[in-house]
Amino acid sequence: MIKFYWPSLLGLMALLPLLVALYLWLLARRRKATVRLASVAVARQALGRGPGWRRHVPPLLLLLAFAALLLAVARPAATLTLPLAERTIMLAMDVSGSMRAEDVKPNRLVASQEAAKTFVNNLPREVRVGVVSFAGTAAVVQAPTVSREDVIAAIDRFQLQRGTATGSGIILSLATLFPEAGIEIQHVTGQKNFPGKPINEKKDAKPFKPVEPGSYSSAAIIMLTDGQRTVGPDPLEAAKMAAERGIRVYTVGIGTKEGEIIGFEGWSMRVRLDEETLKNVSILTHGEYFYAGTADDLKKVYEGLSSRMVVERKETEISALFAALGALLVLLAASLSIWWFGRVV
Repeated sequence: MIKFYWPSLLGLMALLPLLVALYLWLLARRRKATVRLASVAVARQALGRGPGWRRHVPPLLLLLAFAALLLAVARPAATLTLPLAERTIMLAMDVSGSMRAEDVKPNRLVASQEAAKTFVNNLPREVRVGVVSFAGTAAVVQAPTVSREDVIAAIDRFQLQRGTATGSGIILSLATLFPEAGIEIQHVTGQKNFPGKPINEKKDAKPFKPVEPGSYSSAAIIMLTDGQRTVGPDPLEAAKMAAERGIRVYTVGIGTKEGEIIGFEGWSMRVRLDEETLKNVSILTHGEYFYAGTADDLKKVYEGLSSRMVVERKETEISALFAALGALLVLLAASLSIWWFGRVV
């Protein structure tokens, strides 16, 4: 649907009927100015066959060109699906012990690794991909890069650990996307330093001003998890941080909704998918939540995400298109007039 930024200027379209009336008046005047001859037969013989319908084509094209230019002046805009020139995607992936559960074949971890690798390979080569793994703490296992080989190797290196810190995965992903923002991550990673800078050093951080949620189109976070948070920051608070920076967080829940009892290093526990939290994270950040109960479901989720990550629907001014159409119609009218009549009429 087309909207106009300056709709008041659409009133200029009222000039079009006036131009039509002017053209008809000029035609009538030309007929009156025709040399009066003795008889109609002699007049027809003098005038010859005449241009017929062709005489009206160039003026009609000029009228359409004028209409297109008037529409351009009103600044039309439309919501278009456009490719993104630059894009960075952070994969935040759960490596907690519950990912060894086999309700998703062959198990949750292997299924998520295979789906993630297929997703990465299907992305355009210019899209940068980074990987954050999280369990009790979070770690950057691959900084954003266009090298698909490095990303896939990082995904293959996952090691299961205890705990599930979904909030840590989001915060560390944000810190990776905005390394100069001064985001505190010491309590997230347990590291004293991150990308060469002291964690508490904020003197060089750029002043932060919240933006509209979902408005930052150059990056996104995809978080996959199978359980509830057991340690670390509240994922909803982490989601608010992402929303304030315009970053969309797409959440993927894997595993059975009713939960499953698993054993790991001599202990056992029931793990349940916290769908409510994952849905709220996506709502807060204007992302989307996906549930994957099987390996095939997970593949389909990532296939859908691959197309979403490289395009965006954005309201875009299209005045230039109408102006170009007007210019093309003027050129066509002039060309036909010269071809048919040897001059611009």
